[in-house]
Amino acid sequence: MNIQSGRKSTLMLIVLVLTWGISWSIYKMALAYSPPLLFAGLRSLFGGAILALFLLPKARNLQWRRNWRRYAISALLNTAGFYGLQNFGLSYMPAGLFSVLVYFQPILIGLFAWLWLGEKMTVLKVLGLILGFVGIVAVSADGFTGELSAIGIALGLLSALCWALGVIYVKKESKHVDAMWMVAAPSFLGGIALTAVGSFTESWAEVAWNGTYWAGLGFGATFGVPITFVIYYTLVNQGDASKVATFTFLVPLIAVLAGTVFMNEPFTYSLLVGLALIVLSICFVNRPSAPSLKRQALETATREA
Repeated sequence: MNIQSGRKSTLMLIVLVLTWGISWSIYKMALAYSPPLLFAGLRSLFGGAILALFLLPKARNLQWRRNWRRYAISALLNTAGFYGLQNFGLSYMPAGLFSVLVYFQPILIGLFAWLWLGEKMTVLKVLGLILGFVGIVAVSADGFTGELSAIGIALGLLSALCWALGVIYVKKESKHVDAMWMVAAPSFLGGIALTAVGSFTESWAEVAWNGTYWAGLGFGATFGVPITFVIYYTLVNQGDASKVATFTFLVPLIAVLAGTVFMNEPFTYSLLVGLALIVLSICFVNRPSAPSLKRQALETATREA
């Protein structure tokens, strides 16, 4: 990876983490005016449709007859499973604790990438993933209030599992399908499924079509679905899935910091401890192994010679 490519990837990671971080607060405000499945369904449906419109000049790359099964599986895991379970789970548990369960995903990705993608699993990487999860627990410690719900815990872990499996599946199939269409088509299909289920289980009369709702839906349909997931899967397909996933540990931290800055929520010691652990986690997971360092030194010496 050259310097320019490295800077581009870093910028993409910053945009991704910041967008996902502030989205929790935006969606939370919008969900006060809409049932969860209908909101998640419309967000995914509109997001997939918007991206598909931009991709129309390259419609040939969709190759629907050859890839429809891949799109359907990704829609089931990344949209219907992840978004649907996530929105249901938030109604059973405090947001802080639920976010800890959802962000068990990077650890699952590290495990699945090792098992199915052949990525190396070093001691430092394992330690880094564990530290990152502990950091998430610390960041969200102040939200551990209320009674624990077995259903909520199950939904949170299933949401993390769907997301992790979805990411691994997308990377595994990346050689067979256009990366942009692999975001647009599953988002559209999953959005249709969630909206259909929401139409039968929820009431459209409960949707308040006000400015806050439209702002949340508009953010989700632009930044929240097409832009961030194109960035995320681009980074995953270009590099080590577990390393990219580790940076998502920063998302709950950004969410809490946003609450501190814009909503006057307190900055606690647990937040500071969580920040330190997450930063340490990212350093451990992204630290090159000894053979990699030797190879880099050899390449540098060869270029200088």
